Amino acid sequence: MLFSANIGFLYTELPIPDRIRAAKRDGFDAVECHFPYDVPAAEVKAALEETGLAMLGLNTVPGNTAAGDFGLAALAGREDEARAAVEQAVEYGAAIGAANVHVMAGRTDGGAAAEAAYRATLAHACDLAAMKGMAVLIEPINLRDAWGYHLSRVEHAAEIVEALGRDNLRIMFDCYHTQIMQGDLSLRFLAHREVIGHVQIAAVPDRGEPDGGEICFERLLGGFAEAGWSAPVGAEYKPRGGSTAGGLGWLGPMRAALA
Repeated sequence: MLFSANIGFLYTELPIPDRIRAAKRDGFDAVECHFPYDVPAAEVKAALEETGLAMLGLNTVPGNTAAGDFGLAALAGREDEARAAVEQAVEYGAAIGAANVHVMAGRTDGGAAAEAAYRATLAHACDLAAMKGMAVLIEPINLRDAWGYHLSRVEHAAEIVEALGRDNLRIMFDCYHTQIMQGDLSLRFLAHREVIGHVQIAAVPDRGEPDGGEICFERLLGGFAEAGWSAPVGAEYKPRGGSTAGGLGWLGPMRAALA
């Protein structure tokens, strides 16, 4: 089993290029990020080339977080902002060689206008990403952490993927979010395996290192591997002790258990 360091949560005391170097030093097989846009793409690309790590993905900007934004793609009436966020992410992602763009839906009333806006933005994102050889990810996010988030169930995500019919649109299967909202992770993963583009892990309920909490990731990821999953699994957790390096005692044993 391969593991990717999500440097949006890990090594946050370091500049982004140094987070990539730290992930390599500590034995991760790839990296992924959230919002790297304040760092010149050339600096990120140089760190990736230096370490040989692949950048699996990045997020579209969340919008005005001070006003409660947590994504833009499903916000009816703000389609221009949503498209600009997609265009920024695809351009930056292509410059650093990222494989995926996660298009953040945002908080909505869950109505038809929001769903229509979301699907239109995703179609635009898929078109742009396809021209760069990239894929688009959509992620169900739990409503405890992100109240009102438009996409919170794996089945809703699967409905959107089927409806849009784009070869480069996939689900980000975040075990932390899905366990909180729905549970039944093994069967839910198997049911949607063909449209899952990335997997992420963190302990439930505290979102700490994945060697604690209510999910046994050795067994869960072993089942994923048996189902054919071989891409790096994203470690998107918040270190309990504040130090990423100090909390990496889980990585070696979990890798060994899944060998």
